[in-house]
Amino acid sequence: MPSRASVNALTGLLKECYARPHHRCSSTVRTHTTVPDRQQNAQKVEEVAILGGGITGLASVFYISEAFKDVHVTLYEAGSRLGGWLRSTSVDVGSGKVIFEQGPRTLRPNVPNGLVTLDLLDRLGLHNDILMTSKESVAARNRFIYYPDHLVRMPGPGSSLLGVLSSMLSEPVFQGLLYGALTEVFRPRPNDLDDESVGAFVSRKFGPAVADNIVSAVLHGIYAGDIYQLSAKSILGKVYKTEEQYASVMVGNMLEATRDDSLVPLLDLHMMRYLKPFMVASNGQPLPGTEVFAKVRASSVYTFKRGLGQLAESLESALRKLPNVTILMDTPVESLEMVAHGNTSKIQVKPKTAERSVAGPSTHRYSHVISTISGKTLNEITQPWNCLSPLAETPSVTVMVVNLYYSNPELLPIHGFGYLLPRSLPFDQNPERALGVVFDSDATIGQDEIPGTKLTVMLGGHWWNGWDAYPDEEEGANMAKAILARHLNITEEPQAVRVALQKECIPQYTVGHASRMRLASSRLLNHFQGRLRVAGNSYSGVGLNDCVRAAKELTMKLEVDSKATGLEDLVAGGETWTRREKGSREWGYR
Repeated sequence: MPSRASVNALTGLLKECYARPHHRCSSTVRTHTTVPDRQQNAQKVEEVAILGGGITGLASVFYISEAFKDVHVTLYEAGSRLGGWLRSTSVDVGSGKVIFEQGPRTLRPNVPNGLVTLDLLDRLGLHNDILMTSKESVAARNRFIYYPDHLVRMPGPGSSLLGVLSSMLSEPVFQGLLYGALTEVFRPRPNDLDDESVGAFVSRKFGPAVADNIVSAVLHGIYAGDIYQLSAKSILGKVYKTEEQYASVMVGNMLEATRDDSLVPLLDLHMMRYLKPFMVASNGQPLPGTEVFAKVRASSVYTFKRGLGQLAESLESALRKLPNVTILMDTPVESLEMVAHGNTSKIQVKPKTAERSVAGPSTHRYSHVISTISGKTLNEITQPWNCLSPLAETPSVTVMVVNLYYSNPELLPIHGFGYLLPRSLPFDQNPERALGVVFDSDATIGQDEIPGTKLTVMLGGHWWNGWDAYPDEEEGANMAKAILARHLNITEEPQAVRVALQKECIPQYTVGHASRMRLASSRLLNHFQGRLRVAGNSYSGVGLNDCVRAAKELTMKLEVDSKATGLEDLVAGGETWTRREKGSREWGYR
């Protein structure tokens, strides 16, 4: 039925946008390695330095110190706090306290990246502090796009086919979708096209209105980015792969639906097999020691009682108790350089002299260095100078986050997770250049001591590219209040407001990202011979789950592979996919 297929196409495209980037590319995937193989293939890990104390750095220290209990691990953090972009603040509003999130606010228990994070939470003993948003909740069912002057509910859980079709035919935001879905088979990808922007891909397949009205809004909420700059190959994963295999997204989806197996990235399948002990048993009951997995099965998203920052706090607390871990605060690194050390080589780490005291850390040599700082910063400190220039070509955007609390719990005219603003929105509806609004009091129930309405307005992103100066806190608060008044008719003054400017906080995987990462991987091997490795949101995923998985994979490869860089999954230039039986228990955590 063409109409049902059109609905499925939109739903699938929205799901793919919300999923992690799928550009982990490798034509060969490492299989089980025996102990003799490990001893033969791996460089001896003697002492490790981790650069950057964000979530990737903290998770890397945790995993490496656990895997190599006799190896000392030193964490270098340039600032005075750990956690990176995880910023949860408890604010006293007079009659009680509320939690404001100035970075990520929720996590998805998705397969497989979310399970890696859940495994970490289980080890940290955080399962009793998890707050879930049920798949049946209003926040899970209601996600909106504001266009052209009102909120429009997107297809999702609880949507009826008739209701979705009615909305598609009546709402301007869906203009061109049905026609585009039915005719995209006639617009195949050119044979010589390796990558293109998300905007170009969606415009080619479904029409520019779909790209500008729907997809741009969704990616505003994830990357705060410009769809005509972001890479389709790196972000749209399975959708892009489906078109490559079948020449049509629609035809591919229909043919895939008739099969007994489904197409999955081979590296994801291997990670799921690693996590198999944490799956549910065949009778549906949780296996011993897997309480955290059982708890989140019915959740759409989840957070913690003290906000996502509680994860960073728990990691820091655990690491400070370990005898083989040293954490150096306020210690930016000035340079990294490969130097001879006896019969082998090591990486020399030199902290910036001006920032450290006389008693502070001095130059030190390590068998391995793991960089979780931005690619741009890493390129600036490596010697020879500019040897990792492909990493510096990943730009980042700046986002202003405005948190607002109102004592009136009945303030919202409609309930749900929140709404996003597309690039096509008329200027008079968004002169502030907002990206979206989160209804926190709906999305994260149970965090606050008192009832009320809690909202977050996100401003800027790619709209502010090239700006030399940004709005101050007062201007940002006024811009957020103007957005809420215009779109939701909220004119009350908030009881509490917090404004945070997050400079260069979200890396942008622009067209050609995968090719640049392959080149960077080659240069890392050439100059550092597997002793300098990278992980973090500059490379293979901007989400928290992506970063935790990257830290886990990096540690696993440190045990077995002397030629790893953290980017080797991109080397082959085209992700290897495989098929698994639908409903397979090794993929069965849903």
